[in-house]
Amino acid sequence: MKLNLKNKSILIIEDSSVMRSAIKEMLYSLNAMDIVECSNAIEALILLKKNQFDIVLCDYNLGPGKNGQHILEEIRFHKLLRFDAVFIMVTVEHDLSMVLSAMENKPDEYLTKPFTAQQLLLRLQRNAARKEFLASVEREIARENFPQAIQNYDKMLKYNTKNMHLQLLKLRAELAIKVSDFSTAKAIYEKILQQRELLWAKQGLGKIYFYQEDYQRASGIFQELIEQQPMLMEAYDWLAKTLDKAGDHQAAIDILSTALDLSPHAILRQKSLASLAGLNGNLEIAEKAYQATIKLGRYSVHKASGDFSGLANIQYKNHAEMEALKTIDDMRQEFISDPEAQLRAAVVETEIYDRLDDDNLVRQAYERVKHFSGQLGNKIPRELQLDIIKASYINGDNDRADALLQDLISGNLDDQQFIDEIKAMHRIHGSGSNAEQLIEITRQQLVEFNNNGVALFKQGKLNAALEVFSQAIKKLPNNQTIILNMAKILLHDIKTCGANTEKLRQARVYINKAVQIGSPYKKVDHLQREYARLATSHTTL
Repeated sequence: MKLNLKNKSILIIEDSSVMRSAIKEMLYSLNAMDIVECSNAIEALILLKKNQFDIVLCDYNLGPGKNGQHILEEIRFHKLLRFDAVFIMVTVEHDLSMVLSAMENKPDEYLTKPFTAQQLLLRLQRNAARKEFLASVEREIARENFPQAIQNYDKMLKYNTKNMHLQLLKLRAELAIKVSDFSTAKAIYEKILQQRELLWAKQGLGKIYFYQEDYQRASGIFQELIEQQPMLMEAYDWLAKTLDKAGDHQAAIDILSTALDLSPHAILRQKSLASLAGLNGNLEIAEKAYQATIKLGRYSVHKASGDFSGLANIQYKNHAEMEALKTIDDMRQEFISDPEAQLRAAVVETEIYDRLDDDNLVRQAYERVKHFSGQLGNKIPRELQLDIIKASYINGDNDRADALLQDLISGNLDDQQFIDEIKAMHRIHGSGSNAEQLIEITRQQLVEFNNNGVALFKQGKLNAALEVFSQAIKKLPNNQTIILNMAKILLHDIKTCGANTEKLRQARVYINKAVQIGSPYKKVDHLQREYARLATSHTTL
């Protein structure tokens, strides 16, 4: 493919004026005309938010402040580039940890200085050709129209030449996993592995075993991958998730620690390690990981107040109350106008001042808890809701704590690990056996809702059944049984009464919700396949 740069909009992000000029001259020699340049990340992100670029050439090291990795993180997070745009990371870095951290954000290319105009052109041509070839699929994925993307992939696999067939199979399997069509993905990977042992196919098979809750097979595959390719960082993450799900939490912590020894700049992995270590009582590792996360987050889009409150909680558990208060003060300075950060600060302070026996400061902190939780309303993360309940019990506000506790249990009844956290908190700070009673009452409500809805469905009263499950979802918004039954009835309605865009949208929302809240593979798989069949039939009409 001969790439015509004359019609391409290009952004150069480079702190060196000499290098910017050199790259510009290269591009002009390749017939490029629409070139925009900037010297730092702040200017770059302003330009990216205002304009649609076809090509971005970004240096990794941009001096003080955000670097190229931070820019790419923000582009991915806020979707600042079109699906067909090309992002090339440019660097002189040869340090392994820097290279790994850059590559983990998956730029389209990684180009090392110095380079020639011809080398740059070859990279641009290769990526532009790939993007153009996959445009019909990537466009639909960007729209989250997965049935049409699958249909387009299948057509390309049927008629395409051999040189792209393997790449198409890889992408088709990844999309199958995305929509939980594990049988299709597994068939693709197993067929490939019978012919050649490709790492990506092996890793894909490991993911499928993970989703199918076959943790022994999954962990075996990820361990083999790490032995074969120690720099395959994604395999460490999957192995850690698998070990954690299998109950071997310390082994998961050890694997994440090993991965971070190789690639210490991966902020999301540091967050995972901090959370996992903290939950499992490994306070030393948790504190170190939280500190690393906060440091890495200084210029990152993944910077979060929860990292500061997480560190403060670990320091509190280590009986370092003054250090915890210092961390809370730092959080307030970093997130001055963020009510969630202020709420996190107040709930931690409630515990600290309670331990220090300062009743006046405890009451003041609790007043802030009520104020900022009122500001946030229903936007409070669940682990923070649990902290608010704890603060309410500490302050003797038991009626409020019980009411909040009931809502939290209702929304998370299926998550046994979180229910266990609720029970543990209540044993220490609650009163009587109220948590156990509320859990049992909520389970009875679930059974009643479910039985009524299913009975109406069996009587053929679809609208009445949908209304019952809609009411149940308001009461139990994250319950797997309710969500799955809602999806089943919607699909039945589509089959019996015909499809339209709104019905398909609703069914997709509930199936995606079922996946998101961790419904077992065997309960979601047939719904995904049935939805794909119905959606494809509707598209082809």
